[in-house]
Amino acid sequence: MTDNPWAALRQLTAARIALGRSGVSQPTAPQLAFQLAHARARDAVHLALDPAALGDALHAASGLPCVSVHSAAADRHVYLQRPDLGRRLDDASRAKLSAAAPADDSVARDLAIVVADGLSALAIEQNAAPFLRALLARLSGEQWRLAPITMVQQGRVAIGDDIGHLLRAQMVVVLIGERPGLSSPDSMGLYLTWSPRPGLTDASRNCISNVRPEGLTYEAAAFKLHYLLSEARRRQLSGVALKDETASDSANLEAPRRNFLLE
Repeated sequence: MTDNPWAALRQLTAARIALGRSGVSQPTAPQLAFQLAHARARDAVHLALDPAALGDALHAASGLPCVSVHSAAADRHVYLQRPDLGRRLDDASRAKLSAAAPADDSVARDLAIVVADGLSALAIEQNAAPFLRALLARLSGEQWRLAPITMVQQGRVAIGDDIGHLLRAQMVVVLIGERPGLSSPDSMGLYLTWSPRPGLTDASRNCISNVRPEGLTYEAAAFKLHYLLSEARRRQLSGVALKDETASDSANLEAPRRNFLLE
């Protein structure tokens, strides 16, 4: 077996690089690791969310009440076959949120937080509560009126527009499990929308991706989202009109970077 001279790079990334070779093929260990990663990614897509356990974790992290709802996709099979049904609530959930909404706009909420399983319930179960704790620590010293946390089974990003509109929230943030990758079955995405309402497109949203300990850390993601929330409220907009200008300020919140060329 021949080692790859770039093997040291694997200390800096989870990507499949510098695997070495055995004759003209991959060594057995990397091939088996690939099959295991593929199985984990497939399992993450089909893993069912545990709303009771998630609700307890979110409440412990935030102190906010949690409401469990369901999209119009009845089960995982329908969810994967009909993305449109994952973007809207079923009738029972719509009625539940309508009953929980404030009576008029004078008591409207500044922010509604939605936690949806998306394509990886594993990502939500592992990352949602610790990230939420980091975010609320940044919001605690400011005047933010928060709606109850809404947990969604079989949900997609756009369902947050429906939920934010029903709860009369000025903004909605959706925490959602991203499509699993071979090195990241547990990646969580964050989507911010100002003035949520049904019918909006992706152009109205800001996205922060790959939130997990091995990707964008909770503190760095909370820093970026806090900036976007503050700017969205100040300027009353989001999406393509709102740019993330935190790159230099948040650099020290990331994991230490090393230059392999100098080692």
